[in-house]
Amino acid sequence: MLDSVLRGLPRATDPNVLVGFETNDDAGVYKLGPEMALVQTVDFFTPIVDDPHTFGQVAAANSLSDIYAMGGKPISALSIVGFPDKGEPKILEQILRGGLSKMAEAKCSVIGGHSIRNDDIQFGYAVTGLIHPQRVWRNVGVHTGDVLVLTKALGTGVLSTALKKDAAAPTDLEAAIASMSELNRAASEALQELQEKAASARPIHAVTDITGFGLLGHAREMALGDSARHIEAVSLQIDHTAIRYLPGAEQAAREGFLPGGLKNNRDFLGDCVGFAETVPQEFHDLLFDPQTSGGLLIAVAPEFGNDALAALDHHGVSARRIGVAIPKGKPLLSVQ
Repeated sequence: MLDSVLRGLPRATDPNVLVGFETNDDAGVYKLGPEMALVQTVDFFTPIVDDPHTFGQVAAANSLSDIYAMGGKPISALSIVGFPDKGEPKILEQILRGGLSKMAEAKCSVIGGHSIRNDDIQFGYAVTGLIHPQRVWRNVGVHTGDVLVLTKALGTGVLSTALKKDAAAPTDLEAAIASMSELNRAASEALQELQEKAASARPIHAVTDITGFGLLGHAREMALGDSARHIEAVSLQIDHTAIRYLPGAEQAAREGFLPGGLKNNRDFLGDCVGFAETVPQEFHDLLFDPQTSGGLLIAVAPEFGNDALAALDHHGVSARRIGVAIPKGKPLLSVQ
């Protein structure tokens, strides 16, 4: 629904707006001068884990992720809090402490925020970062032949749903929390170093982070192109066996612990996606699974594919090559 509403709204006419909401990018970018721009984003949600301190950390990592996906450096944040009038203050304190710990890790200063009384707990941040105007990564710009790289495992949605049903193994939950709490900073820094070493070449053609629309939903945005910038659409081929999945995620999907967002993603994408007959149903579901604080999906020029994986590995990021871009066809996304 939001997608159709946004299409009807007037576009920004300020020439300093380098990235607006036209292509559903991860964050907005506003140019301050020839060598500096602001990159801004906001994100908040209800608890997906029981421990309030952990929830604060995950919410912070998730909010910071959009800045990293654009290639920016987060510098400041404003907290957004919804909390019940009769809620326990110690719970709110632990949420805020968890968020602050992760923001401190990112060297991002929390300078204020806003809170409201709300029946459900909600928490997140509006984050501001800095970026060079000529080094912005968009979620569009994929070229035919580009290598697709994914930096984190999938499965946080089905595992969170299993947790709500008391069906998640403690070790599986620990792995999911570790993934959701991990900043995408190392991956972003690795790609920036690769970009600097490439000098005038452009090894990174598009980047996005995998969140609520799932891998396939965000891959669709990358494939659509941008006619206003003369970026042609492509199709993406994805190898489901090349993707990492969180421990317990395949079992959770097989047992039907499917979040509502997964079903919405599947309905929205419709015939944009084609699955080979050999792909088991649980992997259909996992590729539609909405992620919290997921990894980066990167389109890399084919001649830099190995260099990108090596750079990510050097920074401790276990990235995988999961597919390739091909000339536009139907379906837009094919899974093998």
